[in-house]
Amino acid sequence: MPQWRSLVLAAFLAVSGLPVAAREAPPDPQSLGALARIAQNPLAKVYSVPFQNNTNFGEGPRKQAGNILNIQPVLPFGINDDWNLITRTVFPVTSQPGLSPGQGGSFGLGATQGSFFLSPVRQTDGIGWGAGVLVQAPSVTQPALGSRVWGAGPSGIALAMRGPWVVGTLLNNVWSFGGGPQDAYNTFTFQPLINYNFARSPGTYLSTQPLITADWLAPPGQRWTVPVGLALGQVFRVSGQAMNANLGAYYNVIRPDNAPSWQLRFQLVFLFPR
Repeated sequence: MPQWRSLVLAAFLAVSGLPVAAREAPPDPQSLGALARIAQNPLAKVYSVPFQNNTNFGEGPRKQAGNILNIQPVLPFGINDDWNLITRTVFPVTSQPGLSPGQGGSFGLGATQGSFFLSPVRQTDGIGWGAGVLVQAPSVTQPALGSRVWGAGPSGIALAMRGPWVVGTLLNNVWSFGGGPQDAYNTFTFQPLINYNFARSPGTYLSTQPLITADWLAPPGQRWTVPVGLALGQVFRVSGQAMNANLGAYYNVIRPDNAPSWQLRFQLVFLFPR
């Protein structure tokens, strides 16, 4: 065969094979876009260790700044082919100004909360859910940082993933048991989760995750804290270690007296996909 015909045939075979190779190549589960979806899914079967730092401004009668560093490892376990058990523990390291005239600031560990969710392995139409219990342990190192009695209550998660959107909610209510009236608590938490992932910048996303709370034992008008805000996040790798970082600000449009007016939140998550 003449040399030019051999070259044409080789070029044709190479070009015609490219679309086939592209169609057959499986998506990379370790891509930044895929990791972002995993990082935003509280029901994902992935070990993670988030460090969430919340700096609160305008707190207390003198409108000072306080800080809470939440160390919150998430450990999922497979129970069987149908169910997962997802555990999430929150250790709050707190620096808090005095909340009443003449009261000094406090620093130490607050009450530890552990959540335990049962979640089906198979999601239906991209919708997942989990239900379980939250247990609060009296790990406070100073009286001003929380109650010194145990508590528990129901907790639940629901999540939907559609295109670039990840939308869900986390809620719970915790009641104290034991101790005196000064240690009693009855608190409600509702946290909507909304993320938008940018297709042209894999791993980059906008997020809002305001922590809406109610203290049912507080006087009327002093029960609710309702923040609004946004965060910008990015999933990346450092020496092969997958990480997720985001920075956001939230303003408390409804808040009790002496509660902070706004909050700066920075979160760094170490991801260990399985």
